[in-house]
Amino acid sequence: MLTLAIVVPLVVAAVTLAIPKRHEHLARPLAIVTSFLPLVVVAISWARFDFSTGFQLVESAQWIPSLGISYTVGVDGLSLPLVALTALLFTVSMVFPFDVLGKPRAYFATFLFLEAISLGVFLSLDLILFFVFWDLSLVGMYFLIGIWGHGEDAKRSALKFFLYTLLGSLALLLGILGIYLYTDPRTFSMIEIIDKLPVPAGGLAATLIFVAVGIGFAVKTPLVPLHTWLPPAHVDAPAPASTILAGVLLKMGTYGFIRISLQMLPETFQRFALPLAILAVVSILYGALVAMAQTNLKRLVAYTSVNHMGYVILGVAAAGAIGLGSEASRSIAMTGAVVEMVAHGLITGALFLLSGSIYARGKTYELDQYGGLAGASPRLSGIMMLAAFASLGLPGLAGFVAEFQIFAGTLGVFPWLAAIGLLGIVITAALFLRMIQQLFFGDLPARWGDWKDLKRAELYALVPLAALVVVIGVVPQWLIRVIDTFSQMVARG
Repeated sequence: MLTLAIVVPLVVAAVTLAIPKRHEHLARPLAIVTSFLPLVVVAISWARFDFSTGFQLVESAQWIPSLGISYTVGVDGLSLPLVALTALLFTVSMVFPFDVLGKPRAYFATFLFLEAISLGVFLSLDLILFFVFWDLSLVGMYFLIGIWGHGEDAKRSALKFFLYTLLGSLALLLGILGIYLYTDPRTFSMIEIIDKLPVPAGGLAATLIFVAVGIGFAVKTPLVPLHTWLPPAHVDAPAPASTILAGVLLKMGTYGFIRISLQMLPETFQRFALPLAILAVVSILYGALVAMAQTNLKRLVAYTSVNHMGYVILGVAAAGAIGLGSEASRSIAMTGAVVEMVAHGLITGALFLLSGSIYARGKTYELDQYGGLAGASPRLSGIMMLAAFASLGLPGLAGFVAEFQIFAGTLGVFPWLAAIGLLGIVITAALFLRMIQQLFFGDLPARWGDWKDLKRAELYALVPLAALVVVIGVVPQWLIRVIDTFSQMVARG
């Protein structure tokens, strides 16, 4: 069943490219209908989820037996929420109206290709399969930014994104091969490696493997100082691609930190937990402070992603610090980190789509060119304020549920780092309140006299994200219960 979520979008992507030009108007509805299949698979998987076991719904077939490589996919309490997030964000991104520059077949085929690859990353239970999907995700995003990006620097931003993250991928591959060389018999099976933990905890080899995979994940997350590819990629990418970049591709980095760095190298992770937590706090404060200085709406939202991914890594570092704090604290921190991944995907995904709506009307992201939009577009203003308040951690919204758990857990492990990291929330609140004031308050400039509110197609994409932000904020137990099955296992060590 899980394989269908990967294979069907790939097949339909090829079919979409083959549609005759006279029928290219069919590309969009075909892509949108196809994107609902992974959502159905997620719903069935969620309904069948067993809260007492680890990896579930596993599907496996031999691929290259002589090297211990197999096609194996499955879900657990970590991957299932991320698969659900991925399926939802791709659907709303394709529903969202966008000028495809006369290339609807290529645009929607690229989206379907990237959706299949992204789902493959989170479903893979073989390290080589994981790496293949990981690397192919760069290709899809490169074309979305390079072909459909706006501005003169779109191609340059796409190239920087590709080369930067490719270098990180090469480091990741070296780390994966290092893990493989310690397995006996030789295997890339994630299930077996997590069960047997073949890499010795001490020594230079374990350190080099941990650093190699860590570099790959830190680039993708991204953590300071390996974040410099992110702002230009976001600014020049089309809004739907920015939603996928922030909501899905960044989560591949944090997912990798948990699945490989923490689960496969737990004792080595324990030695590096404090430095990683310090790096996370630096990312939290740096991302918030630099976002505060931005005058470009999309660049501002991009830097808040650096800030929020810092929260995730802080929670992961606290969860992996076995021997420090209580098991309950570490479990709470891990649950908060995974909830933050989901919350950030929903919130920032909505913010980037809304940025696209503003750009489509005003042709600029510069905040000082706007003002008074609340009166002209109440629906746009309402959803954007909701997303902004969720991002700054207002109680009753998804961001608060995640950040509360992260800091509650981290206080029991790294209390001083948690206290310093809390400053990031204060700065984030200030920058989003200022953004709201600049965009929506005051008098509407005369040149925006014919400003239009959100269209129906835009609402179809944005309302599900906004609704889930509220639902998770008010009744989060349905999500937390799934994640807790994983968090408690990790916290026990």
